[in-house]
Amino acid sequence: MAYNGGPMTEAMYYVLLALMHPNHGYQLMHAITEVSHGRLIMGPGTLYGVLSRMQKDGLISLAEDDGRRKTYQITPEGEQALRIEYGRLKAMIQDGNILEGGNENE
Repeated sequence: MAYNGGPMTEAMYYVLLALMHPNHGYQLMHAITEVSHGRLIMGPGTLYGVLSRMQKDGLISLAEDDGRRKTYQITPEGEQALRIEYGRLKAMIQDGNILEGGNENE
């Protein structure tokens, strides 16, 4: 497993989120747009590069390959990595709460 548990790219994070339900590539592009509320629109070139890397890293696996379509699913390692990243992002948001108080010098 090559994934070292460091911060994920936005693409990796949303692919894993979208793969909480197994999907094939075309559906996956739409699912990523949906779970990111339109903030991330991933084209096939980017998607398949990310899928290939994540498969090598053991974060996702092939659920099915009928020759025409490959259906991907998140692995237990992938779900654990996603949950760790989610916790890291939540901590970053909490650390940023200092910004909510405003600046006395404004």
